[in-house]
Amino acid sequence: MFKKILIANRGEIACRVIKTARKMGIATVAVYSDADREALHVEMADEAVHLGPPPSAQSYLVADRIVQACRDTGAEAVHPGYGFLSERESFAEALAKIGVAFIGPNVKAIAAMGDKIESKKLAVAAKVTTVPGFVGEIRDEAHARAIAKEIGYPVMVKASAGGGGKGLRIVHHEKDLAQAIQSSQNEARASFGDDRLFIEKFVTEPRHIEIQVLGDKLGNVIYLGERECSIQRRHQKVIEEAPSPFLDAATRKAMGEEAVSLAKAVGYDSAGTVEFIVDKERKFYFLEMNTRLQVEHPVTELITGVDLVELMIRSAAGEKLPLSQRDVKLDGWAVETRIYAEDPYRGFLPSTGRLSRYRPPLEGRHGDVTVRNDTGVYEGGEISIYYDPMIAKLCTHAPGREKAIDAMAAALDEFRIEGINHNIAFLDAIMHHPRFRAGRLTTGFIAEEYPEGFHGRPLDGELMRRFVGAALAVKLIRTDRAGAISGTLNGSKPAAREFVVGFGKELYDVTDASFAGGALTANIAGEFYGAKIAWRPGDALMHLIEDGQRFTVQIARRHGGYELIHGGARALVTVRSRQAAELAALMPEKVAADTSKYLLCPMPGLVVSINVAQGQEVKAGETLAVVEAMKMENVLSAERDGTIKTVNAKKGDSLALDDVILEFA
Repeated sequence: MFKKILIANRGEIACRVIKTARKMGIATVAVYSDADREALHVEMADEAVHLGPPPSAQSYLVADRIVQACRDTGAEAVHPGYGFLSERESFAEALAKIGVAFIGPNVKAIAAMGDKIESKKLAVAAKVTTVPGFVGEIRDEAHARAIAKEIGYPVMVKASAGGGGKGLRIVHHEKDLAQAIQSSQNEARASFGDDRLFIEKFVTEPRHIEIQVLGDKLGNVIYLGERECSIQRRHQKVIEEAPSPFLDAATRKAMGEEAVSLAKAVGYDSAGTVEFIVDKERKFYFLEMNTRLQVEHPVTELITGVDLVELMIRSAAGEKLPLSQRDVKLDGWAVETRIYAEDPYRGFLPSTGRLSRYRPPLEGRHGDVTVRNDTGVYEGGEISIYYDPMIAKLCTHAPGREKAIDAMAAALDEFRIEGINHNIAFLDAIMHHPRFRAGRLTTGFIAEEYPEGFHGRPLDGELMRRFVGAALAVKLIRTDRAGAISGTLNGSKPAAREFVVGFGKELYDVTDASFAGGALTANIAGEFYGAKIAWRPGDALMHLIEDGQRFTVQIARRHGGYELIHGGARALVTVRSRQAAELAALMPEKVAADTSKYLLCPMPGLVVSINVAQGQEVKAGETLAVVEAMKMENVLSAERDGTIKTVNAKKGDSLALDDVILEFA
């Protein structure tokens, strides 16, 4: 077994690998860029080697520097994680030349399956059903137009070396093809150092279901069930679960056996994932094979009890798989949510900055529920513009799907992040969505259920009463505390109180409000409400027990009231006396500044291109500029016809949120 390994990655996956290496008694070496000098994976590793400037093309993608780091530290093997160099055969070959093992599949398997174009050719030769498309690299825009016309729109433009949604665009109309090709090439070049593209038909109403395979160097290959990965946004997975609520035993077995056959055809000898598109009739089509560890591997570990990272390391060391196919048993249900630094209320635009608060829920086993949080950040750390916006992967495991989903919703309610925007409310709202809970999933779920974007989970009657109750409890507890301070409120504690609780212009009359002995009682809009409350002034989380069921509400003081977050809903709540409410109604409303004549930068990022000039007339939908943040290109289009008055930015500029890019006449 290896005595020292180097992890050629960053963030949560580097931390994940280090944890298993520690368990196995293996020393670890981290690598880092200038932006990651204070990163968690650097702190966790036994040694760390500097690679270069923040852009990945100048640091994490420079194979020669990582090879040299192996020489300098005496690392005997390299775990590549996912992304970066994890699927580049030239990197594995360079390591082999200096006698360093690659903790992943052999070079032949990487070359055959890691390249999306070559893997599709191999699948066709092996008579595996594939998605219709052109089996090969597109030469230029004219070639792409010809292919798309032949197979028919909509089509997918995909990076051959791609993964994680990078370099992938769905094109519904020919007029959008050129921009899709350009953006896909730019993202692929920045993320993988390879801008080759191919085109295939986009299957409508698809499910994205993948099979986890695992092999050793003795020819043994097994599959460890499937993962349901259909909840995606911009072709990037957001929520995963295992097993899939859609597959029956026969389909699971057929997909698993086909995945194993494909893996054996290339002598696969590590952890890998065979991805399929599954239609509503449970017909499945090979999509691609990822010759690496997947982001969502924890859900498979939770339902099988297998440490995939450990078995990857053991396989790379030449050990035989410790289990056969008949030993694989699926136990319970696991759900994973990807917590990203992005603002779901502003079109999921990336968010960067310092994590002023980072308080994940308590990990471990709680009764028959397990909570796991894989992360690469810490409180006080920075979220950079240069890399993937993932903050953490939160996982829950329970005996059944409904309980695993409920456990996830509860864990998300307790996850506290401040300083940057994040998508926790969005993930929490999905956990409560009837269609998700029913398992009626497709890759179009988010676009179909949130066509106008995400604006928070609607406050139904039950949620509204809970929010009113929580706000009342805060008001009463704070007032009681103030009354107990010498010289304040004359020590008075009224037994019952009347309030008006407001959600913007929506007001609720509250009478007989009282808090005593940890219990809140009140009449809210004429109906009785009661709950046990666990909260003290200064706490960020309030725990309420209603009819024996426990809920968690996040609370923050805001000007004039309290911000409450729970169950995917967010609200600014005011609690006023009747007289104060009457006076507040007379106050003039603040009018927001008119910014309709400006194109504002929607997120911190780098200007890739300015596509217009001063004095130019533009039509609605025309591309004005392209801004890159966290390795993703964001095309900014004109919302209406107009004339460009001034252009304030140029290619290469680094912009902050709401910086003015250009002004209309």
